Amino acid sequence: MEFRCIQDCSQCCIEREYYPEKRFGKIGVLILPEEKEKIKQFAKMNKLDLLILPRIGISNKKDPTLIEILAFQMMGKEKNGNLCPFLNTDTDKRSPHGGFPCRIYDDRPLACKTYPLIKSDPMTLDQKCKFCKEHKTADENLDSEIESLLKIKNKMNTDAPFVWRYATGIGEEEDKFQIKTGWILEECDKIMG
Repeated sequence: MEFRCIQDCSQCCIEREYYPEKRFGKIGVLILPEEKEKIKQFAKMNKLDLLILPRIGISNKKDPTLIEILAFQMMGKEKNGNLCPFLNTDTDKRSPHGGFPCRIYDDRPLACKTYPLIKSDPMTLDQKCKFCKEHKTADENLDSEIESLLKIKNKMNTDAPFVWRYATGIGEEEDKFQIKTGWILEECDKIMG
């Protein structure tokens, strides 16, 4: 079945999730270091405030002050981390599938180009995606998503002995007591995500 966005859906640009668990806070859109300045420039051109935090880092010593950042994350504009700053909810104009349009669709980050694909081997689709929930599968029209995911995986490939994940401190008000902020040493096999 061919993947396509569900009519009137912009859910992947609106809702953020806790990952890999609640203590890390909600995650933002993964931004590679080489994408960061371009994203900041787009925000400036669109007069948008952005919060970009670290996401994944590596080090040769068990010392968070020596971290090399492999990926950043762009947080949502709402206090709870939801709603991509580039999703234009202030317009009557709609995207081809009827959802809210992205202000930078043609220049969106690789992570956005990858969605709803979350793993390539075996190919795994995000079951929070409305299309994936409804149809359970998609095996056509995912070539560009696979290519984008492989580029991200290649950038995340490391031999560093220490892998760190950044806890955002962002989430729902009722979860604040569980959410941490700052670098947390991670297991190497959990780097993608």
